[in-house]
Amino acid sequence: MAESTTSATAPSEGLSAARRSQMALALDVDDLVEANRLAQQLRPWFGVAKVGLELFTAAGPDAIGAMIDAGYEVFLDIKLHDIPTTVGKSANVAGALGASYLTMHAHGGATMLRAGVDGFLEGARNAGLPEPTALAITVLTSDEEAPAHIVPNRLRVAVEAGCGGIVCAAADLKDIREMAPRTMRVVPGIRAAGAERHDQPKAVTPTEALQAGANLLVVGRAVTLADDPAAAAAALFAGVE
Repeated sequence: MAESTTSATAPSEGLSAARRSQMALALDVDDLVEANRLAQQLRPWFGVAKVGLELFTAAGPDAIGAMIDAGYEVFLDIKLHDIPTTVGKSANVAGALGASYLTMHAHGGATMLRAGVDGFLEGARNAGLPEPTALAITVLTSDEEAPAHIVPNRLRVAVEAGCGGIVCAAADLKDIREMAPRTMRVVPGIRAAGAERHDQPKAVTPTEALQAGANLLVVGRAVTLADDPAAAAAALFAGVE
């Protein structure tokens, strides 16, 4: 496991511990040293570190261990989509490594999702770790052309398969809250008002997402690409209590 360069001590500034647990820092970089640097700088605003395909491909399981050592919960965003056996075994490994959240594509169907849910839970349980949450991806926030029926249909599949949460755009939150009120709702593409949206046209502000019913917000380039990431985070979360 990689050695951490940060302390797990609660920050004296930034968001409260409860709010930080609702904020996931997207570490979409290809270098663990850079990821650790960002994690250290931005710890006052984030309680969850998102390890995506880029960082996981570069650093592997060490990325998960480093973020746990730094005091973060880990959101392993590798969007599993394969045959059920492969997804189940991969999810089992993710659970044993200590990931708190794991993404899978709902498009893979209920059987695949169920295999992932069961594997993820089993991996954590066998390692003596808290029960993690499997997240189903509905539609990517970069997709502006998905038919309206796609999200509800994939939500039903995810709930049927036992997924604890769903990843969706803020615009879908109202329908999801009505259809599955106990399902965790994760919203990516968070931006400041008027900021560059890059390839995420469905982006919203933190306040908009929280007011619409999001449980976990995923924030990446809005802070990680800034000249001063800490200042960008402070500005982004200004007014969020």
